[in-house]
Amino acid sequence: QVQLVESGGGLVQAGGSLRLSCAASGRTLSYYLVGWFRQAPGNEREFVGAISWSGGTTYYGDSVKCRFTISRENAWKTVYLQMNSLNPEDTAVYYCAVRTYYTDRYYSGPEYDYWGQGTQVTVSS
Repeated sequence: QVQLVESGGGLVQAGGSLRLSCAASGRTLSYYLVGWFRQAPGNEREFVGAISWSGGTTYYGDSVKCRFTISRENAWKTVYLQMNSLNPEDTAVYYCAVRTYYTDRYYSGPEYDYWGQGTQVTVSS
């Protein structure tokens, strides 16, 4: 079993930055991907980005490319989502998720096996 806890959310003004963390505990071996998703009220869940466990390859959704950066610490127990140039459209609950086996559908939520509880990000105009 894997437990994921997101933190770092909050209220920020447009143009500001936040860094979210996703801390993993439990069975932390054999991760293939760690992904970030977000969901705003009334919207579908949206892929934000993901990082591969082994090589650190990163993937980003089109709406956050060049603004958001995913990184991991060497011990592979925490993954970060650095969010810059935030705008009100980035307001959502942000979730991290883990996929334990290979998939090339890194952008698809149902591919992920474990999810955190989410952290709220609110960007004011």
